Amino acid sequence: MGKYIKFFIVGIFFGIVLVKSEAVSWYRIFEMFKFQSFHMYGIIGTAVGTGILLLLLSKKNNVKTIKGTTLNVPLKERGFTRYIIGGTIFGLGWALCGACPGPMYILLGTGAFSIIIVIIAALLGTYTYGLLKNKLPH
Repeated sequence: MGKYIKFFIVGIFFGIVLVKSEAVSWYRIFEMFKFQSFHMYGIIGTAVGTGILLLLLSKKNNVKTIKGTTLNVPLKERGFTRYIIGGTIFGLGWALCGACPGPMYILLGTGAFSIIIVIIAALLGTYTYGLLKNKLPH
């Protein structure tokens, strides 16, 4: 259990950052989907930019993974349609419940207990996908 404490601490820090930046605020998400505010686009853009920069620096400095292997990013699979369909489903879920998967648990931690319904639905959806994944076109 002790080896996982660092992940727990990073998760708590991540949750605090998302709450303080209002990234888990339903109103901020609503503004984003109505194109009324740059706030969420700025947060998402900063996250993407930081991820790209850290990935490039990691590759340049030959950073190893936890298992000691070289960092390797697989090439993107073909099939533009699947990304459009998947992104649309994800976006609709995000817009309807006001949270994507990570912030659902952060909202629960802040006392927004109605998010339990969304978490249960997400778990059922994930379970259903697990049952059907071999029958779906990938």
